[in-house]
Amino acid sequence: MTEQLAPTAACWVEVVLATPAHSGLGDSLSYWSSEPLQPGALVRVPLGVREVLGIVWQVHEQPPDGLSADSLKPVRESFAALPPLQANWRALIAFAARYYQRGLGEVALAALPPQLRELDGAALLRRLKKLDAAALGAGVVAGAGAGADAQERAGAQDPGLAPAAVVPAPSPEQAAVLAALAQSTQPVLLFGATGSGKTEVYLRAAQALLQQDPQAQALVLVPEINLTPQLEARFCERFGAHGVVALHSGLSPAQRLRHWLAAHRGQARIVLGTRMAIFASLPRLRLIVVDEEHDPSYKSQDGARYSARDLAVYRARLESGTARCQVILGSATPALESWHAAEQGRYQRLQMPGRIAGAALPRLRLLDLNQQPKQCLIAPPLLAQLAARAARGEQSLVLLNRRGYAPVLACHACGWKSDCPHCSAHAVFHKLDRSLRCHHCGHATPVPRACPACGNLDIAPVGRGTEQVEEHLGALLAEARRPDGSPVRVARLDADSTRAKGSLHSRLAAMHEGEVDVLVGTQMVAKGHDFRRITLVAGLNVDSGLFSSDYRAPERLFALLLQAAGRAGRDAAFVAAQQAEVELWVQTWYPQHPLFAALARHDYPAFAAQQLRERASAQMPPFSFQALLRAEARTQATAQAWLQAAADAARSASLPGLAQSTLYPPLPLTVQRVAGVERAQMLVESPSRPALQAFLAAWQPLLHALRRQPPGRGLLRWAIDVDPVSL
Repeated sequence: MTEQLAPTAACWVEVVLATPAHSGLGDSLSYWSSEPLQPGALVRVPLGVREVLGIVWQVHEQPPDGLSADSLKPVRESFAALPPLQANWRALIAFAARYYQRGLGEVALAALPPQLRELDGAALLRRLKKLDAAALGAGVVAGAGAGADAQERAGAQDPGLAPAAVVPAPSPEQAAVLAALAQSTQPVLLFGATGSGKTEVYLRAAQALLQQDPQAQALVLVPEINLTPQLEARFCERFGAHGVVALHSGLSPAQRLRHWLAAHRGQARIVLGTRMAIFASLPRLRLIVVDEEHDPSYKSQDGARYSARDLAVYRARLESGTARCQVILGSATPALESWHAAEQGRYQRLQMPGRIAGAALPRLRLLDLNQQPKQCLIAPPLLAQLAARAARGEQSLVLLNRRGYAPVLACHACGWKSDCPHCSAHAVFHKLDRSLRCHHCGHATPVPRACPACGNLDIAPVGRGTEQVEEHLGALLAEARRPDGSPVRVARLDADSTRAKGSLHSRLAAMHEGEVDVLVGTQMVAKGHDFRRITLVAGLNVDSGLFSSDYRAPERLFALLLQAAGRAGRDAAFVAAQQAEVELWVQTWYPQHPLFAALARHDYPAFAAQQLRERASAQMPPFSFQALLRAEARTQATAQAWLQAAADAARSASLPGLAQSTLYPPLPLTVQRVAGVERAQMLVESPSRPALQAFLAAWQPLLHALRRQPPGRGLLRWAIDVDPVSL
């Protein structure tokens, strides 16, 4: 995109601010500047009684129509020490705001580090001097123009590698994929089995890029924060720590600002991050990697409900307007939307079906619960296997995607259940601290000594969570021994056990160092971790995904089980030395379900084909396009009445795209009340994406107007969710 030339004297600028979409202020406000400014410059401007951070979006030599210079407020300060945000970045922000139906300033300012809003020019200059001093100490020169002199000072004879990096030889499959990547002009879907070495492909793709252009930048996205330390360690080992930064919400405000500045000024060559990093300012972006691209965590569930995976594809297209920017979507279980795009030829599919060093894929063992003792938590054959593996020095992983001790406490005398007083959900029983906690609003209370309703002392947990499985396995394996005669060690990895600072790192380290024999965890243990001694993975309580009302549930269950299975048998040498059988055990009441047949063959293509046939017959995504209008109010009636009024207003106005769209009746969400707020939603569906977008854009002004009329006056908030991942 061509940058607008800055004037040589005073100018009038359109500044984008973090104003809510319903404020009526529009996407930008006009200001006067006594000094020349460029589009993308960061400025501080007055807004009411406050002074706020803004982004110059457009520059004019004349004031807007109907306004004089005297009627415009002046720009208080510009951050002249920072390069302007580039045109491609602004185009990405504008597209995201338009497509996901949010305010331009809401998206743009949320993409900047929060601490930047608190700084003035002098404070920012001090931060930049510290950053430059640190960069010079590491042999890096600030700015994207640093060249051969900087590399010589850094002692980097090869700009694509750290001096001490040891690069393993690629496997034949990796070499073939890398050769294809070098020639590809499309988005690439890297379909690689778990343990096939996709991360090495990412590393080598980045290496090839930096060898070709030492000033280029790469962006690598992962679905969750807990995956960044392992990946960051590998990239730092290969390229050196000075050129690698992380961007995610787990950083302190100061760290986040420092890393963003390093990326924006071209000092960071590789940026690793979660979905928020898709909006990082990277002036020389030439490679985008989306690892585990199928993961629903890439779709934001609040604010601007964007998909980082989809924006990665769009951003690569924008960046390719000036120089080639490649995007790689990697997964062993691609999202059906991505698989369908590859089937249509919009993405190039590259495959790595084999594991590194010929490691075997896990064999599926189904445990029919109809043939097991009633109420057993761990079937006896599985328990025997866990003990046997530990006795040989092997590790096992037990997957149960529900944290806490039990989903609910209940009184069997009167039927009382531990419901959350603020949500239409149960408060989960946590035995370790004897609390009942709601996983939706966070409300917590001590466990009552007796039933609050009838006084019965015999209240008991119903259902199972990871905390109970950990305790149960610890008791059942108490007599089992490791090779050295010591007791078997059981540990747990979930959101509760890793809440304390540093606990996630210490628990992962214990697993990697062989200090844990059986690891119990939620889905967070199934993603991306490279555990070397696991030979058995067990899935508990998986049947809910087979018959869910959510049409995406089978896709998620298949991905979860296959990804979890991928943690087993990753070290071929260890497996061979142990003469171990690498297995995935699944406890189920429905062993004949066709999903398990595809899982046994590790046949994702067959599973995807079957699911896409079902989706096509029902005209569900990716064969149609959806959006949800969500409303929150103090009563369910108010929320649904406003949604119905919104539908009626759309029909009365004959909005563009309405004829090709279907508006379904309002319904409460599955968990309809959270923190005392009632939630309802309306599904909008269309076979045409342009028609749906045209309708949503035309609907927005009506929705804002309805907000100020009955029944909108009883509404707390509303939002549009485009391409929702859960209904």
